[in-house]
Amino acid sequence: MPVPTHLTDLQLAIVRVLWTRGPSTVVEVQESLLPDRPLAQTTVATLLTRLEKRGVVSHSTEGRQYQYRALVTEPEVRRSMVSELTDMLFAGRPAALISHLIGEREIAPGDLVEVKRLIAAAERRTGTNGR
Repeated sequence: MPVPTHLTDLQLAIVRVLWTRGPSTVVEVQESLLPDRPLAQTTVATLLTRLEKRGVVSHSTEGRQYQYRALVTEPEVRRSMVSELTDMLFAGRPAALISHLIGEREIAPGDLVEVKRLIAAAERRTGTNGR
């Protein structure tokens, strides 16, 4: 089972750069975060070092620079963070999370169709039909 991966908003933004760009230097990560997040190179380097200590990223040396790459995938992080959120705020009940999302947000008709399709597919996999 994968290690739980909770990332802050800033850590997630950095890892998203690595998912999008692939292996990147500190400068490349810093530039990719602009203009939304004007961070110093030292700040980005520190964050990448901390993420590496947690096993979220790793680096290799290319010339005189480190190339960082993500060790976790977006689906792994999403699964871990949604699971943590569900446990913490909804007593581990996915139905309570879904109910909250449907009740508290404006949902486009196409999204409702997609949710119904996903529920039907889950019912087929588990052999249940709303019972």
